[in-house]
Amino acid sequence: MQYNHQEIEKKWQEYWAKNQTFKASNNSDKPKYYVLDMFPYPSGAGLHVGHPLGYIASDIYARYKRHKGFNVLHPQGYDSFGLPAEQYAIQTGQHPAITTETNITTYRRQLDQIGFSFDWSREVRTSNPEYYKWTQWIFIQLFNSWYNKDTDKAEDVSTLVEKFEAEGNANVNAVCDEDVISFTAEDWKDFSTTKQQEILLQYRLTFLSDTEVNWCPALGTVLANDEIVNGVSERGGHPVVRKKMTQWSMRISAYAQRLLDGLNGIDWPQPLKDIQTNWIGRSQGAMVSFNVDGHDEKIDVFTTRPDTIYGVSFMTLAPEHELVAKITTADQKEAVESYVEATAKRSERDRMADVKTISGVFTGAYAIHPFSGKQVPIWIGDYVLASYGTGAVMAVPCGDQRDYDFANHFGLEIPNIFEGVDISEEAFADKEKTVIANSDFLNGLSYKKAMKTVIYEMEQRGFGYGKINYRLRDAVFSRQRYWGEPFPVYYKDGMPQMIASEHLPIVLPEVEKYLPTEDGKPPLGNADVWAWDTTTNTVVANDKIDNETIFPLELNTMPGWAGSSWYFNRYMDASNNGEFVSKEAVEYWKEVDLYIGGSEHATGHLLYARFWQKFLFDRGFLPVDEFAKKLINQGMILGTSAFVYGVMIKGNVLQNTKGEFFVSKGLSTDENIHDVINGLGKNIIESSNNGWNYPLKKEDVFIMPIRVPISLLKGTSDELDIERFRKDPLNKRFEDATFIGENGNILSLNENVEDFYLVGREVEKMSKSKYNVVNPDDICDEYGADSLRLFEMFLGPLEQFKPWKTSGISGVYSFLKKLWKLFYNGETFEVTEGEPTKDSLKTLHKTIKKVEEDIENFSFNTSVSTFMIAVNELTAQKCNNKAILEQLLILISPYAPHITEELWSTLGNSESISTAPFPKFEEKYLVESEKEYPVSFNGKMRFKLNLPLDMSKEEIEKVVMAHERTQQQLQGREPKKVIIVPGKIINIVG
Repeated sequence: MQYNHQEIEKKWQEYWAKNQTFKASNNSDKPKYYVLDMFPYPSGAGLHVGHPLGYIASDIYARYKRHKGFNVLHPQGYDSFGLPAEQYAIQTGQHPAITTETNITTYRRQLDQIGFSFDWSREVRTSNPEYYKWTQWIFIQLFNSWYNKDTDKAEDVSTLVEKFEAEGNANVNAVCDEDVISFTAEDWKDFSTTKQQEILLQYRLTFLSDTEVNWCPALGTVLANDEIVNGVSERGGHPVVRKKMTQWSMRISAYAQRLLDGLNGIDWPQPLKDIQTNWIGRSQGAMVSFNVDGHDEKIDVFTTRPDTIYGVSFMTLAPEHELVAKITTADQKEAVESYVEATAKRSERDRMADVKTISGVFTGAYAIHPFSGKQVPIWIGDYVLASYGTGAVMAVPCGDQRDYDFANHFGLEIPNIFEGVDISEEAFADKEKTVIANSDFLNGLSYKKAMKTVIYEMEQRGFGYGKINYRLRDAVFSRQRYWGEPFPVYYKDGMPQMIASEHLPIVLPEVEKYLPTEDGKPPLGNADVWAWDTTTNTVVANDKIDNETIFPLELNTMPGWAGSSWYFNRYMDASNNGEFVSKEAVEYWKEVDLYIGGSEHATGHLLYARFWQKFLFDRGFLPVDEFAKKLINQGMILGTSAFVYGVMIKGNVLQNTKGEFFVSKGLSTDENIHDVINGLGKNIIESSNNGWNYPLKKEDVFIMPIRVPISLLKGTSDELDIERFRKDPLNKRFEDATFIGENGNILSLNENVEDFYLVGREVEKMSKSKYNVVNPDDICDEYGADSLRLFEMFLGPLEQFKPWKTSGISGVYSFLKKLWKLFYNGETFEVTEGEPTKDSLKTLHKTIKKVEEDIENFSFNTSVSTFMIAVNELTAQKCNNKAILEQLLILISPYAPHITEELWSTLGNSESISTAPFPKFEEKYLVESEKEYPVSFNGKMRFKLNLPLDMSKEEIEKVVMAHERTQQQLQGREPKKVIIVPGKIINIVG
């Protein structure tokens, strides 16, 4: 019977779905294990072979844990809100929900086709109202919370109100806005309701504020830093500018230190921890205030080196700093405004990365040095960011490279306060030895003492204080999009009001247009039915708004990271309509035991998810404050792109009566390519549309690589299918092209010539835009899902990047057919009972040992090699023993579940192989009882002899000397010497 992967895989996928084989229970006597993948955004392109890499790894581990007796939760869902679906809706008019549903259908089919053991009964979709009902609920909890520094956790805002009512805010130690006014209990009671709400908004963990954001006019929305590449939107490549807008924000900065400390207790990759550590950016220093000469304004600066304050010779403000417009002089106004406008077109990320460009403008204003009383010129420069620190720096050009470059460029003063002092990097690293000189009362002090002294002096004089600062900024939470979670917010007297939880979800309304309105409002501004009736607690038509009982709803929607910041908790209790997750479910599952996903989410999803987890823990909704114990960042499967080589003449593709010229790969690096082209003939060159003269000169000719879809190659080879290339819609302009083959022949003129055209190859990211995507559907059709799973693991270590080469999968497919033949002799299923041989037991148990070690260490690639070795050995042993083969199937089943289910069933088992216990390794089967000795005569090995390992030298000598082949070698002679090393050698010297 032949191995038919298509029939077998379809059969078992249907079986698993019908029997809900992988459905996890929230009540089990088994120990729990929660395996999770970062859930996908369902794009229209579907999966390519790079996408399943992490899913296959997690599936292997989930299946392994089931074999080990665990109650395994391995769910899957979709991060289904997002900008791509909205952009498609803008282009086509099709509702994003329809596009998303279509894409999810494709993804589900592809995921099922690869044989993943997902518990689909727990599927979540962030765009499902029954899901985002609870995202809205979490938002409300954040709004109704404040961060108490004394208890170091979030608390219900009612406890804050109690403090205000009892004693005002003088003794409240909270994370809040910096411009909160001071008030007494009496003041609080005298405030209007609106005033009280305004004050509370300065303390809440989600709040409204005027924030500098990345505004993309073409997309009509705010973008996060990680959605911008080289100053333009990642989606569409549109320009992005900095703009101040009233936005909802999350006070993630309250959790900065806890987010840092929490990294010590989780098993995550160190590089990823380092990324988060750097992003949070804890630094210790001082806050210093500089008065502005001639103004009542002050410039606050955070510095990690207050001991260098005597080296301050100018100040630099971020162009967006709120004081710029106030302090700029009339003479400098035009230059400053022009610079501010130009800077707004650059993203923060670009400005941070650009260390070479030096630009800035003098405001015309001066600050007063707080110690010396000297005037310090105030400049603006785009190397200072409004979102980092206070948006201002005290520039010390003698101690900071960027300050020095700026001062040197504009001819500013560079005082040297380090004269005669070692200021090397090594010296500054030694906090005891570095000496500060030429700085008044700091002379002769070590760095550590100078820091303490200057902070003390500033505090005594009232213009500074010691402070710990974080680079982490509060997260902007508003998006001017349609396809996202609506806020459960309406506005009364301009103040946000939360809709009661029992009235959730607030469902996205229908709109005719998905673009912002003509007057600049977000897309929800196009909705006709988008107002909140506080008497009926329903969404009603806008024309009913009276601002007495019916009020306008929030027009922004939440960002993509809202739904992905808590989905792992929803999987624990996905069908619960009464709460976001029940106490019983969350107490059982607690957290994710193994999380697999990309490192590119380090400062987005993973940081925000940790923040929400800690908040929900503080409020008593969750039992743990970190959501994932162990995280693995899978590497990337790279595509192998293909290129054809166009002949260029001084920048133009050489055209003749037959169209463009393309040379095969072997000719593309030929320095004498002009000779090759000239060799085609004078008539062809001179009849070209460009009118080039014959012969062409070397300096006139060069080669231009042009991408070609890998689907236009012949099979898995590097040979281009020229006729398909001509007919492909992407290459219509090349339909009359001339192809010069590897051997220099013109293929288009003589189809019978024995030549071929080879493309060039380059390994790079697999992407639709690079035409190098390999569809897993094609692989599953030709080789099967089990081959795909094994091959992706076999490519290399999980964490590494590795190139895909379809031709390599045939070896894995051959392995599966060889496994099949262990059970089948032609058309006959032939497996025997009885005692297995010692050799087969040895093969089995060394395989058990190695595979278990590999899976525990996530070394899946070496397991595949081990399976191949085992099958080769068993084949050589002619092993068809059931006791051996049955255990072998269990070992292989996490990797190749379909073929192993089929063979397991054929062996007579009625339950799924996933229920079988993992084989136990027994050392005794690897302990050698015999040794195959090489028997040598005068140093030359003549034959081998198997002898028990426990024989003494005397016993070995007796057996060897009596052996007939020894007697043949000696021919009656007495040996001079018999050398025996037990367990190693036998040498007879004669």
